[in-house]
Amino acid sequence: MSDITRAEVCAAACADLFRGDGEIVAAAVAGFVPMLGSRLARATFAPDLLTTDGGPSLSAEPVPLGRTAETTEGWLPFRDHLWLVLNGRRHVVMGPSQIDAHGNTNISCIGDWERPARQLLGVRGGPGNTLLNPTSYWVPKHSARVFTEKVDMVSGVGWDRGAHEIRAVVTNLAVLDFDTPDRRMRLRSVHPGVSVADVVAATGFELAVPGEVPETRLPDAEELRIMREVLDPKGLREREVPA
Repeated sequence: MSDITRAEVCAAACADLFRGDGEIVAAAVAGFVPMLGSRLARATFAPDLLTTDGGPSLSAEPVPLGRTAETTEGWLPFRDHLWLVLNGRRHVVMGPSQIDAHGNTNISCIGDWERPARQLLGVRGGPGNTLLNPTSYWVPKHSARVFTEKVDMVSGVGWDRGAHEIRAVVTNLAVLDFDTPDRRMRLRSVHPGVSVADVVAATGFELAVPGEVPETRLPDAEELRIMREVLDPKGLREREVPA
């Protein structure tokens, strides 16, 4: 399967974020690739996962990216969604503007908080997500501007500030986690065609790097079929991670 694209590798890695989650809401709010990953997980190894069509409808069947559900299995208005967040029943994949070695993230501003050089989204749901729920991150362009020694403002807390569970970070280059004694970011795998040196050079702090770093797994034939024919026939995934 030599025609597998980097975006498809990333989507399968995002799907793997939800392994073992059971019946909780998968909230992939960071882009096409993690959204595709959550729906791929639901369609393959995680049938209990609750996915939405991007709105308040829980989808009964796989919903292609960019479309609303034709058949719903439930209704999840915002007040109920918040109840699930407060009770730890959601796994969210967010997109950080900055992230440090312990998983603290910033989506609020660049520069000093009192006089920022650039205003971003604000903290939004970052504090509640990271303190109460499993949280993962998607970074479509791995660079030292995103992976910084210190974030300019803590919007979502990391392991060193009492996070509930920062599970992993999937980027266009690699998969990273915090499976170290001090919960410092570790290089779990590199995507095909990417070297360890590539990832280290694109990271603005010292990563924990094992002696041997495996390649990120490739999606299998069934996963590719579902992505290409069912969930993303328009190829929206390739917009985020060009081949």
